[in-house]
Amino acid sequence: MAERVVPGNDVEAARWAARRIGTLLTAAVSERGRASVALSGGRSPWVMMDELFTLDVPWERVDILQVDERVAPDGDPLRNWTRIAPLLASSPARAARAHPMRVADGTEAAVADYREVIDALDGPIDVVHLGLGDDGHTASLAPDAPVLDVTDAPVASTGRPFNGTERVTLTYPAIDAARHAVWLVTGAEKAAMAARMERGDPSIPAGRVHTASQVIVLDRAAAGAG
Repeated sequence: MAERVVPGNDVEAARWAARRIGTLLTAAVSERGRASVALSGGRSPWVMMDELFTLDVPWERVDILQVDERVAPDGDPLRNWTRIAPLLASSPARAARAHPMRVADGTEAAVADYREVIDALDGPIDVVHLGLGDDGHTASLAPDAPVLDVTDAPVASTGRPFNGTERVTLTYPAIDAARHAVWLVTGAEKAAMAARMERGDPSIPAGRVHTASQVIVLDRAAAGAG
């Protein structure tokens, strides 16, 4: 059973999620000497990251990965890393070991490179941060996409464009193997899908995530509380 938290509005939810991730990373470093976190993009996580990267975490012992990325040139505004990079550069988290998905040369090279990144970690990813689309997707695991059926690799291409762009994404095996998943879901337009995701509805991609330790952080709107 996932832990469910509704701290308040969208900003309060984002900051709560940041603090939980920071706590989990600090604990992982204390227990194992290193920690890793995979970050999602989309519309909602930027306040969370802005808060997270300023927290008192031993960043020099943290690996920062991406959950997914659009295939576009370096620096393209479509890229999640284009938003993440300046937040890192201006914060204490710049001491972390950063692993952007190298998608500028296409999906095949990016997938091969990122398999090496994941294989080099000391065990599974410690914390995967996940969002939720109003179509039920999470990461770049979109409804009916070929990547939903990948069971033998931790990262793959989406196999076809998703919302106009081909992408590289962590797969269910990598997400499910993570030690912790922290969901951040905000906005009234997400309320219906959030309820289905919480029920574990397998007809939507988000409902098929089975990470053993999960916390679902919702703002009041996404929780259906107005």
